[in-house]
Amino acid sequence: MADDFCGRYGDLLTGSYDCVDRVVLNAYFPLGHNPGGFRTWWRRWHDGSDDQLDDTHLMRMAGRFARRVKAWGQANDVPVIYCTAGQRKHLIAEGHLATHPPSGPGVFLILAAKAPAAVWKVKRSPRGVITSIERKTGYACHYSFHIMDRSWGHLTVKMPGHPPFGAQVILNGHEYVACQARAEGIGFTKEGTCFTGIADPQGLARVADALSRPAAIGRLGQVCDRWIYSACLSFGLDLAEQARSGFAYGYSIYQAEYGRNLLFVSGGQMEDLVDRVLGRTRSRLDIPALRVLFGLKTRPHANRAAGPPAQEIVIEKPQYGLAWFRIRFGPLQLTAYTKGEHVLRFEATVHHTKELRCRRSLDNFPEIIGRLAGMAERFCTALDCVDTGFLTDTALDELPLPSRAGATRVGGIDRNKPRIRAALAAALALAAAPQGFTVADHAARVQAMTGHHDYTTRQAAYDLRKFRGTGLVAKPGHTRRYQVSPPAARTITALLTLRDQVITPILAGIHSPRRGRKPTTWTRIDRDYETLRTGMQNLFHDLGINVAA
Repeated sequence: MADDFCGRYGDLLTGSYDCVDRVVLNAYFPLGHNPGGFRTWWRRWHDGSDDQLDDTHLMRMAGRFARRVKAWGQANDVPVIYCTAGQRKHLIAEGHLATHPPSGPGVFLILAAKAPAAVWKVKRSPRGVITSIERKTGYACHYSFHIMDRSWGHLTVKMPGHPPFGAQVILNGHEYVACQARAEGIGFTKEGTCFTGIADPQGLARVADALSRPAAIGRLGQVCDRWIYSACLSFGLDLAEQARSGFAYGYSIYQAEYGRNLLFVSGGQMEDLVDRVLGRTRSRLDIPALRVLFGLKTRPHANRAAGPPAQEIVIEKPQYGLAWFRIRFGPLQLTAYTKGEHVLRFEATVHHTKELRCRRSLDNFPEIIGRLAGMAERFCTALDCVDTGFLTDTALDELPLPSRAGATRVGGIDRNKPRIRAALAAALALAAAPQGFTVADHAARVQAMTGHHDYTTRQAAYDLRKFRGTGLVAKPGHTRRYQVSPPAARTITALLTLRDQVITPILAGIHSPRRGRKPTTWTRIDRDYETLRTGMQNLFHDLGINVAA
């Protein structure tokens, strides 16, 4: 654990572990992704002929897939459930798994539902000659095969009935770690996808680290090959047809989650810590709303219009206190939330791996997980820096002085100007951005925070240049993205907090010689402010400052 948050509160922990959580792989047939390749595959299957390559036969293949799935389910006593729009399919699978646990490995449930899929459309001339083969997106029936595996536990393969049978394989790292921990005799208590009690935290952490190493590539490829051909694709192409046509899948990483889990000794200490940290960082990271939800059906959905990255805190109480702190930057998402009564999890999620700007094939799985691990570590550090500020003895005197950004001489920072304070607050709000932020991102954040749309990118570039000169932001290499280092985040936090939450309320409070009516909610900070108010009145009187004038 190299992040500042874990280092600060390490004495409250009994252990910790990092684990790959949800992994979604795209299974694709490389030859079937272009018209020429698809026609070549069809000819291999039909002894060099494409006379039957038309829309009718392609639709018949989808119908045959559906009939085979239904017949196999009836013959093997496996439920085949056709879902309607709006049904939460993973909840159906979890409920079935709880009431009807499978006796051994294999498919134990099949869910079918309509969803968009890529299908091929073949056009022929009146003479029967193929004129075009077009790939279009249409609604097709997708089949979710829920499978129990000895090494990976519950996994799902989602596949449409139309060729070229593109599929998604959904795995969970916690299920894999649980299976391996049982095999090694490591005792644990598991709630959902979280280990809430661990007999040997170091042993479990060692097992979980295996998924971040290059050997995980082989494990992922093996579990996909073990089920996708025999348990899923066989309904569209039997094993003989697969061999004759040369059908073989390639795999790429589509989505991935990486979590850092902290196990607290006391659940009460964890709740107090989370409430205090999230309460302070919410305003400093410009989280616009605090939502209190009851029940799972009112979770916020991701159907927002395009705009700046959505940032929010969600507090939810389905069984016990569950706090969610979520910041999204497009397809990248950073989350901090409590799990169970003693676990605090920091999670980095990529909803589309193209956002990481690296290769997405299965061979690059360790690199993708390494980037997510770095995001989670920087997120923990950023939360700690935004929560706890720090100022050196000379910081207030050095900030107004001129400085240099590279070879350019720039002016100092006057923190009494509203524009500079808004620019500092925007830089702090973007400190948790996984890949930094651009000048346009900074200008948009200032406009969103202040409501003044006359703050231009030219002004943002000038302000960021001054911040670079004083070391409050950095621009590594030749990139156009800016980053806020941990020491700089602590300095910005202290500067804004000192003015907004120390100087301003104290100066406002000393004008009132009497406290007035006590508020309904009297917190520890309220008591601190009251003590300072009365003490500062005496100090101003002794210094000869008239506050009543």
